[in-house]
Amino acid sequence: MSPSHARKGSVKYRYYLSSAVLQGRASCAGLVRRVPPSDIETLVVKAEREHLKLTSPIDDRGLINTHVARVEVQSEQLVLQLRHTQKPNRQKSNGDSILNVPWHKTPSTRQREMLLPAGMPRQHARPIRSESRALLVASIARGRRWLAELLAEGKPNAESIAKRERCSVRQVNLTISLAFLAPTLVTAAIEGRLPRGVGVERLRDAPIEWSRQHAMLGLPEQF
Repeated sequence: MSPSHARKGSVKYRYYLSSAVLQGRASCAGLVRRVPPSDIETLVVKAEREHLKLTSPIDDRGLINTHVARVEVQSEQLVLQLRHTQKPNRQKSNGDSILNVPWHKTPSTRQREMLLPAGMPRQHARPIRSESRALLVASIARGRRWLAELLAEGKPNAESIAKRERCSVRQVNLTISLAFLAPTLVTAAIEGRLPRGVGVERLRDAPIEWSRQHAMLGLPEQF
């Protein structure tokens, strides 16, 4: 890997990039193509200090420049190739030393697992459509906003909201019912973890008890 960077405004972001990718041979690159320097440099310095047990002080950059010839980033470990060291009699040590350091790449995004209705095989499950998810999240927010209006001092009624929004009173009441969804279901909706078929129409006018909402959908209460 080779050091590289990117800029966003005045901020510089450093990272190590696969040499094959830099040379335009992305198909030849391994499993690890880009890593942030913090994931690599801290481990390399720590491993080197523990391995060498140096008695004289040396800064991190000097340590790497003096004692590390090469670092190979693999999916399960870092392979450090150490430079020849000079002994007091000015004779070099026999061959380069190899130091293996356990390492895993930190996931760039947190993996979120889709909720599965009871009895549904995982291979048959499909996540909620992106447009259905966006509509559901927007409807929940609208329902909460309208509920807050009804509880405010002015106390507008459903009829006045319906007139303003140019929809029916029934539409207002059904949308407000989304404000009473269980927090776990709201979070799953925002994160796109609900299964396909669980959208606005399915969740409007749901039972007020959170446990019954989960039972209605066949989803676990705790997830």
